[in-house]
Amino acid sequence: MFTGLKQKISKSLLIKLLFVFTIAIPFNNLNLFRGAHAGIEFQWDNNTNFRRLKWYQLDSERTSRNTTYFFLRPSDRKSGILKIDIKFPKKYLSNLKKEKINLCKVQIGGFSSLTKCIDNIAADYEINKKEGKVNLTIYPYSPIPVSKDSYAVVVKSFNPLRSGLYQVHSFGQSEGKIPVSSYLGSWTISID
Repeated sequence: MFTGLKQKISKSLLIKLLFVFTIAIPFNNLNLFRGAHAGIEFQWDNNTNFRRLKWYQLDSERTSRNTTYFFLRPSDRKSGILKIDIKFPKKYLSNLKKEKINLCKVQIGGFSSLTKCIDNIAADYEINKKEGKVNLTIYPYSPIPVSKDSYAVVVKSFNPLRSGLYQVHSFGQSEGKIPVSSYLGSWTISID
């Protein structure tokens, strides 16, 4: 009498388990639970003053050694630049060092070429760590001209411990009779 009930329970349990596994296996490879991925970027306060700048990084894994190129393309510069101010979140670059920063004329890579520095630009670097922010100020010896060339600030550092999106803001002081500091744009860096 009980043997028939045991066979019914085991068969129904087996059918349920097979059903659950066939549904669960495709979701296993989607990496749903491994941190934030920047496939889609949402900007809550999307006003006209926000300018999205281009960037490139060699490695986006947490706590890995990384080289990040922060591009200043010709469309991002309206006049020559005397000084560049970059504001990093403290958790993103707490290990920033002057020796690991470079300002250069850059070749932006694509399908058939790599991103690389063409000419290094001599500059002085100043790092200020204040409440929740790391400010990097770059003083090029000669102003960055308005031309068709692209420039980049190259930063070599370790990625932060936490994955997520980190927003880095840049300001530039223009050349002219009255140097004015203005907002150049923001980079949104993704760490997996």
